[in-house]
Amino acid sequence: MIKIIDCGSQLTQNIARRIRELDVFTEIVPFHTKPEDIKTEDLEGIIISGGQFSVYDKESPLYSKEVLNLGAPVLGICYGQQSIAYLLGGKVTPTENREYGETNILLSRESPLFKDIPCSEFKVWMSHGDIVQKVPEGFEILARTSNGHIASIKKDNIYAVQFHPEVDHTEHGREILNNFLNICDAERTWNPERDYERLAEETEEKIKGKVGVGGISGGVDSSTASVLIDNIVGGDYHPIFVNNGLLRLNEAEEVRKNFSSFNLNINYVDASERFLTKLKGVTDPDRKRKIIGHEFIRVFEEEARKIEDATYLVQGTLYPDVIESVPIYGSSSKIKRHHNVGGLPENMGLELVEPFRNMFKDEVRKIAENRLGLPKEIVYRHPFPGPGLAIRIIGEVTSEKLDLVRKADYILTDELKERDLYYKISQAFAVLINAQSVGVMGDEGTYQGIIGLRVVTTDDFMTSDWYDFKKADLTAIGNRVTNEVKGVNRVVYDITQKPPATIEWE
Repeated sequence: MIKIIDCGSQLTQNIARRIRELDVFTEIVPFHTKPEDIKTEDLEGIIISGGQFSVYDKESPLYSKEVLNLGAPVLGICYGQQSIAYLLGGKVTPTENREYGETNILLSRESPLFKDIPCSEFKVWMSHGDIVQKVPEGFEILARTSNGHIASIKKDNIYAVQFHPEVDHTEHGREILNNFLNICDAERTWNPERDYERLAEETEEKIKGKVGVGGISGGVDSSTASVLIDNIVGGDYHPIFVNNGLLRLNEAEEVRKNFSSFNLNINYVDASERFLTKLKGVTDPDRKRKIIGHEFIRVFEEEARKIEDATYLVQGTLYPDVIESVPIYGSSSKIKRHHNVGGLPENMGLELVEPFRNMFKDEVRKIAENRLGLPKEIVYRHPFPGPGLAIRIIGEVTSEKLDLVRKADYILTDELKERDLYYKISQAFAVLINAQSVGVMGDEGTYQGIIGLRVVTTDDFMTSDWYDFKKADLTAIGNRVTNEVKGVNRVVYDITQKPPATIEWE
């Protein structure tokens, strides 16, 4: 086991995912965990995460110095490097030349951490305002950035890097983490599909013999959770599909069609007018999410009351939902609100069941495809947020705006499938921007809406890159939108990575 000390980074779960990809089990523990609780019998190595704090901040998540003396190899990442240097007597200072995003580093000496990396200079992803100005006694510098900042240090079995090897933007990041696991002599025995047996047994123990309800949207997370639960309790499980009026074009019909062969006892609820009435006049994105989330729960409460003896509610919550919504250990910055995380009222009277709360989407997909037999259309369906199109309309949500964004979104998806691109892309959608622009159509001037296209590739949804279309493909998509969606005369393409942006616009 590798234990990851969470110091508040948004990427802590990403570190865990990368280590799991390399077939090693991980456990995340808060920074204030006692050293004796970290040093378990199966401990093979320790990774100290990044974080948004300076080591000099009053609220800085400083772990015990004894963690560095437990005998297991240590890898500090970003804040992890700064905290190691600070605790062991080095000097950490703010820098005017802050490094965010892509940065080049230059290796200055050989090290097991950089073994078999074929070049001495490569690109990494940085996100920091402090630097290690002076290394602690006995440490050697392994690499510097092109700005001359210390990028990696080492002493004995303690290693640290200022950059983030756990993100896709860092070249050779996986090789660096793999090298650290080799330093740890870690056992490569982790397998998410094999872990399915444990997960299913724990879930069965929790719900067997009980009646429950669950949210199902047609996405892989809620679908896999519903099929898993149905396999355990059969007719005692009642998944509820809520049409909140914020769905994509023909989505309700497609969801029903996709599950026709699974004999799920899906309860369909059309609450469209109810949600749209609540959203009238609302423009703030967090308030939208909150309203939709609360109304979503109220619908569930009402539907659950119709199910005699219902005692639990199933949700397809994943790691990224949790890390972006709720500070897991009190340190992580909140990015945005997810309606299905931490929003259940105490008086709801239903126990929350989230089988995949500690798993990533790719792990759930493996279970869905290989263990539960879900079809490709469900397993690799692009994610769709709980608040739906409400957060893909910038500003107030109206029926007219929903009609525009639905049509544009349908055209984008249709074109991707037609060009055999849909399953090569992680997520794609249209956004209706809260602005209008001047255009010319048929020799007449227009003043109409603007559609933004967001198309990204990612392995984990914690980081992402925009998809680099061929010009002909992107032009064809844009032309179809302006030609077929009345009320739109301009299409723009979002070329922002995550971070600094999120995948969704709101």
